[in-house]
Amino acid sequence: MKHIFTFCLVLVMGFTIQAQDKWFTRSGEISFHSSTPVEDIDAVSKTASSVLVPSTGQIQFSVGMKSFVFQRALMQEHFNENYVESDKYPKATFKGKIDDLSKVDFTTPGTYEVTVSGQLTVHGKMNPVKTNATIVVSKDGIHANASFDVTPQDYDIAIPKMVEDKIAKQITVKIKATYQPLNK
Repeated sequence: MKHIFTFCLVLVMGFTIQAQDKWFTRSGEISFHSSTPVEDIDAVSKTASSVLVPSTGQIQFSVGMKSFVFQRALMQEHFNENYVESDKYPKATFKGKIDDLSKVDFTTPGTYEVTVSGQLTVHGKMNPVKTNATIVVSKDGIHANASFDVTPQDYDIAIPKMVEDKIAKQITVKIKATYQPLNK
């Protein structure tokens, strides 16, 4: 009986250690900015989910396309219905890793500059993304920030001729996330 209890205790502790190695957020912020001489377009979602595994550097994001809020309701409607087809492609995802993980000490507060690479899927189309990111380890969590450019054409997002001068050829995407330990 004593051995069974010890085995169960070790098993539970093993799962606890593994779960604590994952950090999570459901309130990640993803924004994008399109700037042309004719018009600037900004949108933001504050409901992105993300998991970070410090031991391996693996990182994943998922954001509902309909969660993006625009300055004007008509922009939001066109974005969801005409461009990203949110009913058909409801989410954008990123699956990747911190390339230079050895630069980060997740046990020591500080600011760490890293490179992140992975696959971004938008509108059902997957493309590689590689960008610089900042990771800040603090007593209140792990904070991550990154910025990169995407091209609507690379994700098979068609821009109608009559509005092509209002939408930038490259759109800047910014990501901010504050992670807390994932406790299962």
